[in-house]
Amino acid sequence: MFRKTLIVEDQEVANLGIMSTLEELLIPRFDFVTYCDEALQRLKAAAAENAPYDLLIADLSFKKDHIAQKLKSGQELIYEARKIQPDLKVVVFSVESRSKIIDDLYKTYHINGFVSKARNDGKELKNTIRKVFKGETVMSQDILNAIRKIPRDLDEYDLKLLELLSKGCKQNEIQTYLKEHRMEPYSIRSIEKRLNELREIFCAKNNIEMIVICKDIGLI
Repeated sequence: MFRKTLIVEDQEVANLGIMSTLEELLIPRFDFVTYCDEALQRLKAAAAENAPYDLLIADLSFKKDHIAQKLKSGQELIYEARKIQPDLKVVVFSVESRSKIIDDLYKTYHINGFVSKARNDGKELKNTIRKVFKGETVMSQDILNAIRKIPRDLDEYDLKLLELLSKGCKQNEIQTYLKEHRMEPYSIRSIEKRLNELREIFCAKNNIEMIVICKDIGLI
């Protein structure tokens, strides 16, 4: 089992739950920090002392307070941690539910497991840590099913259309933006056609419903 774990979480109740889980797993040493900057310094110091952490458990979002931080999210911390210790095992423990965001955690940040904060999350966290220790990449069936629903044929043009639409831009305003940024096609007819196609892809009755769907999965 893991010997040295770093937990990055700013909620005391969550920390107590994680502590109980690690004690049940008989992990001998675990340290808690509430800021990503401090976590990165701990990782650097441990590596320099040739006594690195072998598991990082991190949340994604942290409340701002009077202490300024360079690293403002779990994603930023994981990215920097990988530079220091590429083989570090990472488990994200978060309330995040947007499938696109979670998909990016695996594909871009190469996490080893994701656990949703919910009922019975202690049991799920324990099982995930065990599997990650054995070398597995852990993704629950619910998350896998949600990720499979993310359209894979969207490009930068499509994402920009959805973003502008979500900001309340009208089609003539979208046309102006696309033309100014040399993103083709930018004719009103082409924009209308692609928006119709996107509504079909997302099975949405109108643009408003489509934007709600996109926000729910984290595309915009």
